[in-house]
Amino acid sequence: RRVSDNALVCCFRMMPLSGAEISRSYSAQYYALEALAAYDGKMVERGRFCVDPVARDPDILRVAWGAMTAYVDAHGVELLFGCSSFAGTETADYLDAVAMLKARHLGPKRWLPRVKAPKVFRFAARLRRKPDVKKAMLRMPPLLRTYLMMGGWVSDHAVVDEGMNTLHVFTGLEIRAIPPARKRLLRAVA
Repeated sequence: RRVSDNALVCCFRMMPLSGAEISRSYSAQYYALEALAAYDGKMVERGRFCVDPVARDPDILRVAWGAMTAYVDAHGVELLFGCSSFAGTETADYLDAVAMLKARHLGPKRWLPRVKAPKVFRFAARLRRKPDVKKAMLRMPPLLRTYLMMGGWVSDHAVVDEGMNTLHVFTGLEIRAIPPARKRLLRAVA
């Protein structure tokens, strides 16, 4: 909430899950998550992360991540996961961004979700392109950029979700992968 007028400017959902419960997650509608069912640590699906588009304060994301950090620390969460969305369904708009995901941020094979959705863009298998880093970062959604800066990883394909008018990639973040300096910054806000 914004202090000046108590307006809601950001919200997100957090759903604690065990490996056996992962099929109940929102992400499981679009991704085959059987591999993550074997993950033995505490997991939380982060979803519906929304920021008021009129609110331009960069501290909004920082404070939201601080709140998530407090929850992760208090509950011993070891893996955050969810879907990170690109606006629109035109894959051509995001070729540099997904080329960068392929080159630098694909998830570990042992946890990588398999294809489940009927319409996907298999960028890791089909894209043969060296990313233009500047263009890639300009097209990368802010939430996904934040995950990647903390050591996050993505699926090898993007779901084409025409109902939500998005392309989204499964996104995972093992808490132990977050660089110590980033953890200190997040905990300072928490």
